Amino acid sequence: MSKTRTFFSYVIPSVLAFALSGVYAIIDGFFIGNSIGDTGLSTINVAYPVVALMQAVGTGIGMGGAVVYSIAGASGDQKKADLYAGATGTFLFLASVVITALSYVFLDAILALLGAEGDILTLGRNYLRIIVFGAVFQVFSTGVVPLIRNLNGSAFAMVSMIAGFLTNILLDYLFVWVFQWGVTGAAAATVIGESITMVMGIIYLYIRKIPLFCIHIPDAGSLFFRIVKIGLAPFGLTMTPNIALVLMNRRLILYGGEQAVACYACIAYALTIVYMFLQGVGDGSQPLMSRYYGAGEDQEFYSVRRMAYGLAGVLAVFSIGVLFLCRFQIGALFGASEAVLTETGKVIPMFLIGVIFLAFTRITTSGFYASENNLLSYILVYAEPALLFVFLLVLPPVAGLPGVWWSTGLSQAVCGGIAVLLQYTAKRSVKK
Repeated sequence: MSKTRTFFSYVIPSVLAFALSGVYAIIDGFFIGNSIGDTGLSTINVAYPVVALMQAVGTGIGMGGAVVYSIAGASGDQKKADLYAGATGTFLFLASVVITALSYVFLDAILALLGAEGDILTLGRNYLRIIVFGAVFQVFSTGVVPLIRNLNGSAFAMVSMIAGFLTNILLDYLFVWVFQWGVTGAAAATVIGESITMVMGIIYLYIRKIPLFCIHIPDAGSLFFRIVKIGLAPFGLTMTPNIALVLMNRRLILYGGEQAVACYACIAYALTIVYMFLQGVGDGSQPLMSRYYGAGEDQEFYSVRRMAYGLAGVLAVFSIGVLFLCRFQIGALFGASEAVLTETGKVIPMFLIGVIFLAFTRITTSGFYASENNLLSYILVYAEPALLFVFLLVLPPVAGLPGVWWSTGLSQAVCGGIAVLLQYTAKRSVKK
């Protein structure tokens, strides 16, 4: 198989799978928004960072384990690779237990921190109670996918996510629209859909004889440390849009009220799919980059990364064009009011300016953590929310609500410049 065909055989299923992850994020909003209206849409938007945290933890642990599994296997040490696989499964389970316990105990405090109040607080509590008890499904469904992808199972990973996605849609229709269970029904549909993906993934790994639920106790500390060192970057990539969600919601409530939050919900849902497209390219190319890195084939590593940059750029430009042309119709998908629909169309171009910069940043970050260049990946991942925080602190007091809207695109543009600088620095250090 040619290098290009190999690249696309990994990346295309990954892009489609990540796109489905993005749709997972908006499907509850679609059914609830069309059932309850702006208040329901705002509730899902405010509460979603808790769901995203579970998925980010799963992605971080799963990707960290997958990278070290692939590097160890490529270097010829399969026994060590199996140790990392077993540690990954064990850590995924322990993480889900901790998240469930802490989220349940501090549920109201978490919602208050996210800016929920009044009806949104009540509905958010009903939604998250179900989500919290299904944390194990959320964490595992996202955590096993990177391992499957690194076992040449990109197509199966995509199929397992499609199965969970279709289950979620069907149950959302039944629970929310037919049985009228509201946000509780939407949460139950999400948990059951994720459980389908989890079960299929575990079965696949069992058939491939991957020891997912075992750990060598004497090596537990070192295994955990190496997995987490790498996993902090993909965790941050998954969580960054939701950190932005929290920061934006709090400023929007202050400067624009519930209507502004509902408007941002529509924009965030649409952009989530774009962000997932870009992350799908980065994480889809990761198995190849890690494999070439582990085998010491630097030129092959750079060739894969160049193809990833090209595909991410094409997807970014295409997404910008589609969202701009459809900007006044986006809110209608979620049952938004006429005022929210119009405001969404006016505001979304301010967000689109950052997408092309984000495409470069996402691939650069994936290349860094695929080759265990952890420090540079951390800088890129966590610079974006830090910059957003600064812009949200400075711009709204001066420019009001427009200052809030402009903050996301500006932070992504600056972060793109940092990515260029770090890429140049990394190349010079390699030459030396």
